[in-house]
Amino acid sequence: MTTLLDPLAARYVRPDPSHPLVIPPEPDGVIRAMPVILRLERPPPARTPVLEAAAAAALAVCLDPRAEPGGEWHDAVAMWVGNRIRKIARRARGAHWEAVQELPGVTWEVDGAQARALVPGPVTEVSKTVSRLQIGGTELEPDDPGPPAPGVPVIWVNARLEMTVGKAAAQVGHASMLYAAAHRLTMVPAFAVRDADGGQWAQLCHAAERGEAVAVRDAGFTEVAPGTITTIVR
Repeated sequence: MTTLLDPLAARYVRPDPSHPLVIPPEPDGVIRAMPVILRLERPPPARTPVLEAAAAAALAVCLDPRAEPGGEWHDAVAMWVGNRIRKIARRARGAHWEAVQELPGVTWEVDGAQARALVPGPVTEVSKTVSRLQIGGTELEPDDPGPPAPGVPVIWVNARLEMTVGKAAAQVGHASMLYAAAHRLTMVPAFAVRDADGGQWAQLCHAAERGEAVAVRDAGFTEVAPGTITTIVR
């Protein structure tokens, strides 16, 4: 059975993540991205549930029935998945957050934190409702969520990189999609997001090299160098 995420499994999910990853430019020259909107009211929610909501929302758009062949989202999502799965995280609150709910996408909530992933499209054609939202300023203090629940896939974030919340939200969204592609998921699981550094991160990298985990290597457009492993899911 083929799925919308099959191109990701073919391009990204490899036994040896240290092998150079070369993704050619979009064949039509159009740069596409998925907007991921983080709801950051005052006071904002904790960092971890925000990232968990972002990870789930991004995958939920891809697994939504409207993204299946014949669905109203299919062409847009398939075109994006077939090329570079760029994501741009923005923040919203109040009336701006309510306005975003009118745009095609999926809102996901985790422990009171909410994120809405929108149907991807050309970055030059983003709606004014989205373009007026700030990309920067998505800083949240580190929190202590405790150990993840048994049996759930965990997206481990490379703590050494000290990524902004917006950057991390995009990376966990990549991670959820690659994990789903590798495991041929048809439903969104309850992802946990946790930070890892030092020896724990080294062990995760070794697991990815053995094909026991899925690694996300960043293209290097913002914040980190090209090829940097930002997240690992297992």
